[in-house]
Amino acid sequence: MMNKPPNIHHWLGTDKLGRDVLTRVMQAGQISLTVGLASMVLSVVLGATLGVISAYFRGIADQIIMRVADLLLTIPSLPLLFIMGALLSDWKVPPDQRMYIVMLMLSLVNWPGIARMVRGQMLSLREREFMQAATVLGLSNRRKLFKHLLPNILPLLIVIATLNIGGAILSESVLSFFGLGVLPTTPTWGNMIDAANNVLDFQQRPWLWIPPGLSIFATVIAINIFGDGLRDVLDPKHRR
Repeated sequence: MMNKPPNIHHWLGTDKLGRDVLTRVMQAGQISLTVGLASMVLSVVLGATLGVISAYFRGIADQIIMRVADLLLTIPSLPLLFIMGALLSDWKVPPDQRMYIVMLMLSLVNWPGIARMVRGQMLSLREREFMQAATVLGLSNRRKLFKHLLPNILPLLIVIATLNIGGAILSESVLSFFGLGVLPTTPTWGNMIDAANNVLDFQQRPWLWIPPGLSIFATVIAINIFGDGLRDVLDPKHRR
């Protein structure tokens, strides 16, 4: 049953090992979405925490955090991910552990942008009248931070988090396509496309690469549309 085209028993055909492509696409979707969601949570938590510390306490903490963020932002994220992925291969990290390390890699390259946006929003909120009133009333830093500042940046964080999922899925797919991310036999949409990397598969077996490619496209587009809608709902400044 190897490399069979779509039929009544295998709706999307079979791959070079005789595995059902539809089942593999669904299994790969679980892995790709898990990596995207987990890396998004890690990057938002890390970026938001450092952004809040940088904007609220200023001084040396602000200088150190922002200089590290600036340094990471000057390095293109994709080459940096390639370097880290190559190190994983060189260190012979077991395939069943690579998925978790890929999550950490994606979060490490995504947090600087989030930290800068959170910092800018926090600096703007610090000058608002309600924060000046909170200072006059003598509220503690903890109360001002958790009762007044963080609730006001929550809509921004939700939108950023939603839009980052799509980027994380794309980055994971690119890494897996080049054999530097999640490795077989753990399926992802990226390494499924990589499995059809010769001219014969590309021309005569489109069922091997079109379904995972369309899955990536549809998922990222859907997440971006959802995030754009959330921005319109949660941020009055962006409402149409």
